[in-house]
Amino acid sequence: MIDGHLDLSNNISERAIKPFVIARKNFLFSNTENGATSSTILFSIIQTARANGLDPTKYLEYLIKNISTTTNFEKLLPWKLGDTFKYSNSD
Repeated sequence: MIDGHLDLSNNISERAIKPFVIARKNFLFSNTENGATSSTILFSIIQTARANGLDPTKYLEYLIKNISTTTNFEKLLPWKLGDTFKYSNSD
């Protein structure tokens, strides 16, 4: 039985995995294993920030400024920051 209320498109799924496909191709150009590892860590941080509705640039700036001085790393997690680094329409 076909329900006319269901969307038969997989566009949402394809858009969700597109950054991973592009990044995978870029990782092929890493010269060393450490370079590839660093790229995947940075990519993961950026995608996690996006998934939590944060501006990745502002979140990375916050991490870089605070990671060496914090003793409570849990406060750096994107889902713990509230609206501090949310995308805004004024930027």
